[in-house]
Amino acid sequence: MKRLTVGAWLVWGAVAFFLINLAGLIGAVVVNSVGQRWFDTWLPQGWTTHWYAGAWEEFGLFQVLVVTLEVALLVVAISVLVGVPASYVLARRSFPGRRVVYLLFLLPILMPPITYGIPLATVLYKYGFAGHLAGVVLANLVPSIPFVILTMTPFIEQIDQSVERAARMCGARTWQIFTRILAPLLVPGILAASILVLVRTVGMFELTFLTAGPDSQTLVVALYYSMSAAGIRAQQSVDAMAVLYTSSMLVLLVIALRFVNPTQLVARVKDDPD
Repeated sequence: MKRLTVGAWLVWGAVAFFLINLAGLIGAVVVNSVGQRWFDTWLPQGWTTHWYAGAWEEFGLFQVLVVTLEVALLVVAISVLVGVPASYVLARRSFPGRRVVYLLFLLPILMPPITYGIPLATVLYKYGFAGHLAGVVLANLVPSIPFVILTMTPFIEQIDQSVERAARMCGARTWQIFTRILAPLLVPGILAASILVLVRTVGMFELTFLTAGPDSQTLVVALYYSMSAAGIRAQQSVDAMAVLYTSSMLVLLVIALRFVNPTQLVARVKDDPD
């Protein structure tokens, strides 16, 4: 049996310390969201679920969830419609500056959203898009379309090009090859990209916060306002809302990992030169 070195023990100790603290923070929020009063004791003095009902009424969570769903579905649909053909071009065509174009697509993913979110929001406000649902969707498309390209390019590269050549020999055109042959083969990749974009959009705070109006707030922005807005609110209501948000994100992440392997995002079967 291999013995662990001092360095390995330190690493595992740091990981365990982090996980214990994380579990403690999440546990405290969950317990407080179902507690009546909690002062100077290990557990609340009573248990209740009325904080969830109160948060649902006070923060108008039904409307917030509807807006969140509308934004997420619109972003997913547009990102797939634009990103999949762009991925095909990057995967199948070799042209000067191909690497530069690919890098430009990746910049919105690599850069913090706040760095380009402020000038983007300024432009959207100037032309009257920000403050409405359209502005939130347009802002979230900036990182979502490159994310689809990053996800779909390896899927397309893994499909043998001889299938396309055979179809062309039979007289099929490019759009027929793409819709009738490649599209069915790319369903797992499209589904994976859609779920990942859905998770990213629901959790995107910066771009949504900068462009949302009173009627276009998603769940994460509504959670922020519930914590920072003026007035006195029970901490249990805020914690209940936080639990609802965290639970929804956890469900989406579990579904995403069910359909996509994270290593597929970086797997490159071939590396075509420019």
